[in-house]
Amino acid sequence: MKLLLIEDDHHISLALVQALTTSYIVDRAESGASGLLKSSLQRYDVVILDLNLPDVNGLQVCQHLRKDGFTGPILILSGEVKVISKIALLDAGADDYLTKPFSLGELKARLRTLLRRGGTIASNDQMTVGDLKLDCERHEVTREGRSIKLRRKEFAVLECLMQNAGAIVTRDILSNHAWRDNEDPWANTIDVHIKYLRDKIDTPFDRPYITTVHGLGYKLEAPRGVANANRKEVGI
Repeated sequence: MKLLLIEDDHHISLALVQALTTSYIVDRAESGASGLLKSSLQRYDVVILDLNLPDVNGLQVCQHLRKDGFTGPILILSGEVKVISKIALLDAGADDYLTKPFSLGELKARLRTLLRRGGTIASNDQMTVGDLKLDCERHEVTREGRSIKLRRKEFAVLECLMQNAGAIVTRDILSNHAWRDNEDPWANTIDVHIKYLRDKIDTPFDRPYITTVHGLGYKLEAPRGVANANRKEVGI
C-alpha cells in the first residue's frame, strides 16, 4: 500500500516516514509542486497533506489532486484549522484533518479508518505486471493467459505485491493489507501464503515473479525478458 506524504517540515516528515513504513510504502515530498508531480507519475492509495506549504497552499494542492483524478483518501495536517477552513477543505475534496500537534497513534487510526471507509482499490481495477494479470472485480488472476485459482487471502497478498511491483514489501504491509485490523494472523502465515502463491504463479512457469529480500520482505517484478507492463487499468 503506497502513501504520499506532502510535508515541508523536514523533521516532521522524517518522523512520520519512520513511523509509517511498517504499514505503508511511503514517498515524501516537501513542496506542493513536487507532491503533485509524484502523484501524476505514480499511483498512491492515500495522501497526507500539510496545509501550509512553501510554494502552494495545501487547499490548492488538494483541489489539484482531485481535479487530476486522485480518488483515494486525503488527510490534511495543519497547525490551526478554523471552522471556515475545515468547510473549505472538505469542499476541496479532503476526507479528514488533524491539528498539530497530534499523536502518531491517532494519525495511524485516522488512516486505517479512511482506508476502510473508502477501500484501497476501485472494484473494476485491473493490474498487469509482465504477463501476470489481476482483475479485482472478477477476482481473477492469469499468467500467460492461463487462469490461476487463488484463495481469498492469497489473492489479497498478490494484490498488495502487484500494487507495489518492483518495491520491497514488508511482512507488516502484507499483513495490514490482507488481514486488516480485526484479524491477527499467526506468526508464519505470511511466509506460508507466499509459498502457496509461488506454487501457483511461479512453479508451473519457467521464471519466477516473487523473490525474497532477506530480512526485509518480498518483491514482485516481471522476470528478465518479460515485458514489464506494470500498469493499472480502470473501467476496462
